[in-house]
Amino acid sequence: QVQLVESGGGLVQPGGSLRLSCVASGFTLDYYSIGWFRQAPGKEREGVSCVSSAGGSTNYADSVKGRFAISRDNAKNTVYLQMNSLKPEDTAVYYCSYYQPPRDYWGQGTQVTVSS
Repeated sequence: QVQLVESGGGLVQPGGSLRLSCVASGFTLDYYSIGWFRQAPGKEREGVSCVSSAGGSTNYADSVKGRFAISRDNAKNTVYLQMNSLKPEDTAVYYCSYYQPPRDYWGQGTQVTVSS
């Protein structure tokens, strides 16, 4: 059974850092690009970052460029999102996801709250 489990969220002050993890099971992570998304209260879900299957290509939303870094450890079936210089507007539930035809798969999400 395919499963994605996010962890690492929490409450952090502005300017702080968090590292999110997305652990995959039920499939081999190596073959797929993985994305991080977030959804803030009252807003639509938006893409944050993605990484190619081999990790050689990454993309970021303009709002997080230079602050967030995505990486993957295929041996651990895990994708990470290092988040630095966090801002209150980064507050959201963060999800990891991948696409295996014919559908997307999503984790349950982890809450990130940036507040003083």
